[in-house]
Amino acid sequence: MFREQRLGEISEEILDYLSSRRADQRILHADLLTDRAHLLMLKERGLVAEELSNKILSALDEIETGLPLGEGEDIHEAIEAAVIARVGPEGGRMHTGRSRNDEVATCIRLALREELLGLMAEELSFIRTLLRLAGEHKESIIPGFTHTQHAQPTTLAHHLLAHADAAFRDLARLKDAYKRVNQSPLGAAAFASTGFQIDRARTCELLGFEGLVENSMDAVSSRDFILEVLAALSIAMVNLSRLAEELILWSSSEFGYLELDNLYASTSSIMPQKKNPDTAELARARSGSVIGSLMAALSICKALPMSYNRDLQEVTPHLWRSLDWTRSTVRILAGCLSTLHFHLERLEESSAQGFSTATELADSLVRITGMPFRTAHSIVGRAAASGGRPELSQMDSISLEIAGFAVSEAGFSEEDLRRALDPRGNVALRANTGGPAPEEVGRMIAERWASIAAEESLLEERRKRVDGAAEALLSQGRPGVKEHEG
Repeated sequence: MFREQRLGEISEEILDYLSSRRADQRILHADLLTDRAHLLMLKERGLVAEELSNKILSALDEIETGLPLGEGEDIHEAIEAAVIARVGPEGGRMHTGRSRNDEVATCIRLALREELLGLMAEELSFIRTLLRLAGEHKESIIPGFTHTQHAQPTTLAHHLLAHADAAFRDLARLKDAYKRVNQSPLGAAAFASTGFQIDRARTCELLGFEGLVENSMDAVSSRDFILEVLAALSIAMVNLSRLAEELILWSSSEFGYLELDNLYASTSSIMPQKKNPDTAELARARSGSVIGSLMAALSICKALPMSYNRDLQEVTPHLWRSLDWTRSTVRILAGCLSTLHFHLERLEESSAQGFSTATELADSLVRITGMPFRTAHSIVGRAAASGGRPELSQMDSISLEIAGFAVSEAGFSEEDLRRALDPRGNVALRANTGGPAPEEVGRMIAERWASIAAEESLLEERRKRVDGAAEALLSQGRPGVKEHEG
């Protein structure tokens, strides 16, 4: 039965509506690190006694081991209540000079930093898979497409490198966003700083941040770092979706270019002959979900006045979901690629279909006879319209009509025609920078492996900085550990 709510009464539904506890589980570890850093800074500044600091640190240790946190509107309130339950009212001194506003902003950045490090490592693994496959298929001739129609022959390595280069750009966007994520808002308090003489640079150092979000109002109210990450995730998922679409098309009976491993496909519930590319289809769909999260976050942030507004609480669940979707998609597609089987004979056979060598035939006419390209284009276009493989006599007849001379009389031979119509020969000629010729593809692959090594080194440096800061922070205040000297 409906019960009328009394004036001033807070119902369970309202409490649940306000609560962020479910989403806050993602930032529990980050919150405890933030508490430790702030507390140690307060102790060093003489704002909290050492004995009390050690008691609070012990309480935080107990919470870290999985002690139930009880009730609370959010994880921050729950941690504070758990500390006070163990230390007494004095435990509340851990929040001296700090607001929940700068605390939550710090926690999101710490947790997001960790997620980005993981995603960048997974992107590198994905790129390594593409490069390994490309190295195996420098000589594998395949059809190239424009408008989903046969266009020109290329190689499987060249095609895979296109996806690898897109993934490198995705990684670059994540790296660039990481620099703006890894900035400390801690110490901004509610938005107008605090009258306590705190040391923001010290907490920045303790938490392994690379710098400060200096303006205290900007520090608590900005979420553009989340929007930037969501934009980078959306672009990455669009690129992954393009790969997924090709896996779906190429595995169909109409194309027949590859077969997915059973682990990444399923059988129809009613049609036993079918092998459905389920994982690739979900990858394609989840790109839409990530884009939707970006649009939702942009819409939430678009008209918020300075400084903090509760609306921002709704942004972070979109971030965590999008990270989960993107990270799992990168891992799944890497596994799918590493286990699939290419039908190389079918690919090479298909590479000559649709008169895909027409461009090289026109180019050959230009190189050998000296005619303008547009004239050669018209001659080859007329030959293509007649269907079938053109003969030299046919080329002569069309050329006489369009150019006023027979191409054979201008030095174009049967051997030239054969070479121009050969897909493998077409590919070999395209040795310009970025082209599909095997030696040029080999150069690109080697350069990208070198880039991988450099990226892994940078990622390792960032990982060591973050992990080192956390380890040093966790050891601070323990017996036998030398205190900071400042």
